[in-house]
Amino acid sequence: MAYSLITNPRNFMNTKLYTGNGGTQSITGVGFQPDWLWIKSRSSTESHFAFDSVRGQSKYIFPNATNAEGTASTGILNSFNSDGFTLGNNDGVNANSETFVAWNWKAGTSFTNDASATGIGTIDSAGSVNTNSGFSIVSWTGTGSAGTIKHGLSTVPKMIIVKTRSTSNIWSVYHVGLGNTHYMQLNEPDTATDNDTYWSDTTPTSSVFSVGTASGVNGNGVTNIAYCFADVQGYSKITDYLGNGNANGPYIHLGFSPAFIIIKKYGSGAWNIKDNRRRTASVSTGGNLTEAVLLANSTAADQDANGIDFTANGFKIKSTGGDVNTANNAYIYMAFAEEPFVASNFNTATAR
Repeated sequence: MAYSLITNPRNFMNTKLYTGNGGTQSITGVGFQPDWLWIKSRSSTESHFAFDSVRGQSKYIFPNATNAEGTASTGILNSFNSDGFTLGNNDGVNANSETFVAWNWKAGTSFTNDASATGIGTIDSAGSVNTNSGFSIVSWTGTGSAGTIKHGLSTVPKMIIVKTRSTSNIWSVYHVGLGNTHYMQLNEPDTATDNDTYWSDTTPTSSVFSVGTASGVNGNGVTNIAYCFADVQGYSKITDYLGNGNANGPYIHLGFSPAFIIIKKYGSGAWNIKDNRRRTASVSTGGNLTEAVLLANSTAADQDANGIDFTANGFKIKSTGGDVNTANNAYIYMAFAEEPFVASNFNTATAR
């Protein structure tokens, strides 16, 4: 039986629930210092907030919107800490008595790449990477001409999420399930679009990904940030599935018990985010069925919809909702593990 070398996925990706206090508070129990931090209010219609260690603690962007990067030295995210983060009094991340979810990823090893000196790619880049967990954060300045960018991973990324920093523009998504000819927008429930100015109709390699001339990924003089994800056995899986339109929906084998899943219909439909901490919109624990959903492209509060069973080695769709299970429609997804089905120490996930 294949096993995972990552025995504790919570060392690399972890979800934390908390209640705002309207002042300053430190959120602990993440298990590491986050390099990408994504926060959403569960109980109100606030925007999503995204922060990362490459851009720095004071920089924030909204995954549901096209706004350029904002800056706040204090008051929103005050610091990244060794076991979490400290928040200011901004309502979007810490409104008094509101409930919140924070999704955390660890990268941790900084890199820079002078493309002309190293011969890797054609556009200079810098970032932070964790090759064990298949995750990197990459920053670069666009040239307006098609080129290639070092992503820092030693394997091929299967999903890449790009946002312009210095200008207002869409969140551009590459996903292996869409192929190298198409892109989607994280901030919109749109269908996949065929356009060679995004990824230059070129599949990423184990060292670089390609960008075309589109202003959303490579505008001349525009600063950009990308979040790159690769498959890691027993920890992460990025691919697609076919809906059957039945309440007894398809089962998707992952090889691990999921902690986080984001799903998007190939056609028009919202980006559904499920995790193992939000079983229902009002209760943080429960059985296999995960009802609570937040939408990456929307400010909507947590709601119960599009139920999915989280099992010991995958997930099963238990809804006919169009966002997750229309008959004969393809869905792309990215999933991360709560625990592998079989780890390298031969411990197995608990059956569910």
